[in-house]
Amino acid sequence: MMMRDQVRRFVDREVVPFAEAWEEDGKIPRDIFRRMGELGFLGMRHATEFGGTDLGPIASIVFAEELARSGFGGFTASTLVHTDMSAIHITKSGTTAQKQTFLPAIIRGEKICAVAVTEPDAGSDVARLRTRATRDGDSWVINGAKMFITNGVYGDIIILAARTDPSAKGSGGISLFIVEKDTPGISTTKLSKHGWLCSDTAEIGLSNVRIPAENILGVEGRGFYAIMETFQNERICIGGICAGESAKAIELTLQYVRAREAFGGPLWNQQAVRQKLAMLAAKSAAVRQLAYHAAELSSLGTNCLREVFMVKALAPEVLHEVVHGCLQLHGGAGFMRGTAIERMARDARVLTIGGGATEVMLEEVAKRM
Repeated sequence: MMMRDQVRRFVDREVVPFAEAWEEDGKIPRDIFRRMGELGFLGMRHATEFGGTDLGPIASIVFAEELARSGFGGFTASTLVHTDMSAIHITKSGTTAQKQTFLPAIIRGEKICAVAVTEPDAGSDVARLRTRATRDGDSWVINGAKMFITNGVYGDIIILAARTDPSAKGSGGISLFIVEKDTPGISTTKLSKHGWLCSDTAEIGLSNVRIPAENILGVEGRGFYAIMETFQNERICIGGICAGESAKAIELTLQYVRAREAFGGPLWNQQAVRQKLAMLAAKSAAVRQLAYHAAELSSLGTNCLREVFMVKALAPEVLHEVVHGCLQLHGGAGFMRGTAIERMARDARVLTIGGGATEVMLEEVAKRM
């Protein structure tokens, strides 16, 4: 595919040579987002009338897979949060005026987008969120806190979930809002992480944050269902991430064991090494096919909840097996900071948690058996 080739060239030329410095800085340069905007990468899920290219889930999974082949999970995460996990809410639920106001700058990479659902006491259990939005004349006033928010430090626009009807139980009474980051009352604390070091992650405080009434996104009280719908796209993207990172880890390890001399020849001469990599490659290929199958079903409008939950449950677990198996084959070198496989093993850890923990996903699969 032309798009796959274009993204791969961009990653090889404009990401991989520089991303180690981004890891040190804990920040991705804004110029990179603008460059991706120029190339049309940030608008694939948005309508052409606002500057997008109006592509579907297959484009998202290809994009995710090729970004992940960079080997820098933080870069992949920040980009996909912007394209497929936050701004996509505006396209799916926004009014024409909201789309005209916000999407062009998002698609050009001039404004960076985040999504704020998770809270200190509400993660996979979205129905527990406590952040409140209260109507006050022609404004909404928001109070609460959000946690683990990708692009939360340096981003510009937040798609934020808050409870608008405190009397509603469970998933009821939750709404979504478009919140501009420079609104008074917003504070951010940058979090230090195990992996994804170049991706900024924040705890966000909201104290009497006043936004225009027209910044509510979609139908009041129906935000939970919008979040769940977008989660399905996020989980398909995570399948693509796992496919790309697995392929890159195996590729790096194959190069290493063919060059590393031990026991009278290259490690590749050892049957155990060859069979280990062969099995990892087979499992990775199977997960990739499952992820693309789910993306195809989604693009056809078919109910594919079970398949998507399966992807999210299985793909990160297989990725774990791949990166840790590959690290083992690197020996002591794989344990050293500065090696790609060490970084990839750290970056992979969060994928069994973010977007719905493995255990939660397996329960959702079980409900549909």
